[in-house]
Amino acid sequence: MAAEEFEQLVGQALDQIPPQLANLIENCVVLVEDDPPPEEPDLLGLYDGVPLTERGTGYAGVLPDRIFVFRNPTLAICSTVDDVVDEVHITVVHEIAHHFGIDDERLHELGYA
Repeated sequence: MAAEEFEQLVGQALDQIPPQLANLIENCVVLVEDDPPPEEPDLLGLYDGVPLTERGTGYAGVLPDRIFVFRNPTLAICSTVDDVVDEVHITVVHEIAHHFGIDDERLHELGYA
């Protein structure tokens, strides 16, 4: 799958976030990269930032949080385009949940492993 098509899938996954939640996302960008850091080659997504639940009154003037979605490992585990669509959606929701302060344990309970 070409990078542009994959980026469109990430955009579609973001568009599916309910508006009442999307409106709460604050100071955060979503980026598509081909590959994750070399020390974690199978990583599908990554949240890098300060979750909303940990931001205090001193939180100001900082660079945006970053959500990364990694194309190559996602494509490597998917057999069909439908699998890619599903996995991108799960990854985007998973990483946005981290922005809201939801940890991996709770995400696994909710089915967003």
